[in-house]
Parts: sequence; structure tokens; C-alpha cells
Amino acid sequence: MKIITDEHCTEYGRPGHPERPERITSTLKKLRAQTELPITWSAPGPCDEAAILRAHTPEHVARLKEPQDFDADTSFFPNIADRARASVAAALAALAAARAGETVFSLMRPPGHHATRRRVMGFCYLNNVAIAALHSLATGSQRVAVYDFDVHHGNGTEDILVGRPGAAFFSIHQFPCYPGTGARNVGDNCFNYPVPPQTSRAEYRRVLTDAFDHLQQFRPDIVAVSAGFDAYARDPLAQETLEAEDFFWLGQSFRRLGVPVFSLLEGGYSNDLPDLIFAFLKGVDGK
Repeated sequence: MKIITDEHCTEYGRPGHPERPERITSTLKKLRAQTELPITWSAPGPCDEAAILRAHTPEHVARLKEPQDFDADTSFFPNIADRARASVAAALAALAAARAGETVFSLMRPPGHHATRRRVMGFCYLNNVAIAALHSLATGSQRVAVYDFDVHHGNGTEDILVGRPGAAFFSIHQFPCYPGTGARNVGDNCFNYPVPPQTSRAEYRRVLTDAFDHLQQFRPDIVAVSAGFDAYARDPLAQETLEAEDFFWLGQSFRRLGVPVFSLLEGGYSNDLPDLIFAFLKGVDGK
């Protein structure tokens, strides 16, 4: 298992904000202390500006340097443009690792799946997974699928990928919930699987399985995963019911797809996040 991370990603934050540096530091502590899963560690490397501009407008990229908060949830921080680019670089490195046959997870912040082509929102500045998906298509992939199991709809990924030839987006998320989108499919390649609050674990798994089945019908040659762990029963930002065993099962399900898969951290705000990520990684790795 390769983990791509950069401890500089913990150098920004706002007191009391759920998307806090401890999400990374506590997970690093857990993964470094465990002995079940052999891990190799890697840094993100350089960021490809051309890859960013496939997904975002130049105006969006320039706005990252303007010292003004983006919305009530998403603050401006000094050097946030650099931190966002590092998350993108990690996503691109994860793509390269998956193509090389490695099992890989990007453990970075900020997350990305709410960032639209033109708008920063929902703790997200640049859309890491959409950038990686478009880069994959631009560098040889024929069919790229994005599977998003974050409890919040990946509205930014949908906005960027809708109508893009060779790309398909599958989002399983609570509805109603932030950001209020994802009630129905969009275009001919963005497929939404909304579930009500307090959906039982068995029913939630059934919906996740339906999305996996749909993804397999698309026949992707690579799969990008927006791995959010906020459908967990004790996450403070949503009202779902999943447990660590369900994230282990999700990891196993990606392993069984039989195509290269790379996963990027999105949400997950409970104190149990390290255990949830570890369960997922064990599933992906076949432990």
C-alpha cells in the first residue's frame, strides 16, 4: 500500500472548523503505529498547471490568491493556493501509481469534490479527483469512472465532468443534505444515488452495490475514488449509519473491480476517522 501525503497540508485551519488538521495528523499516527498493513510513504511531487486548467477556469485559479473568504464554510488562508495545488499533485501521483500497478491512497487536505469549474465551496478549492480524471483521459485512458462515496454529493465533480466523453461519475450520498444537489442524474454520464437520512446499513450497502454494478457496465479502464468517511454513524455533519466494517467492505469492492483504482481523501469528520481509513485501506489491500 502506498500512501501519498505531505505534512505541510496540516499548516492551515480555523479553530472549531470540522475540516481540521487533526484529520491528517491523527490518521498518520494511526497508520505509522499499526503493523498489519505494510505501507510505503510518498510525497506528492510537482503540480501540473495544465491539468488544473482542464478542470477550472483561469479566473477560478487566480481567485485562490485573493485574501478574502470564499463562503461561510470555506476560508481564505495564506498559501492556500499552494496547499490546494499539493492536493492536486498528490491526486496526479496517485493516478500514476495506480497505472503502475500499485495500491494507493492520497491522504491530503484540502479535499476537492465540491469545487466546481468556477467556484470554491464546501472546504474545497481545486477539484482533485476531476483534475486527475481529465488528466487520465488526456494521457491515454479511454474510459475513466469516478466513484464518490462521500456522504455529501460531489457537485463540483459533476459540474466538471458532465458531458465529458470517456468520463462517468457515480455519487452515493445523503439527500437532503449539503450542498442540496444530487437528487437525480445529470446529462448522460453523471449518475446520482441519493439516500435519505438514517438509511439502514443494509439498504445503504444495497445502493452502493447498485452503483458498483452500474460502474462495471461502463467498463472503465481506471477508477478514481472520492473517499469520504462521513456516512459513518457517528460523523457530526450527516445522519447516516455506516460502520468501520462497511468501509472495509467498500475497499474490498474496489479491489474486486480488477482495474487500476486510486483513492483520494474527501470528507470524514469524526474522531474515529483514522480507524475508518485504516479499515478501508485493509479492504483495498486484501488484508
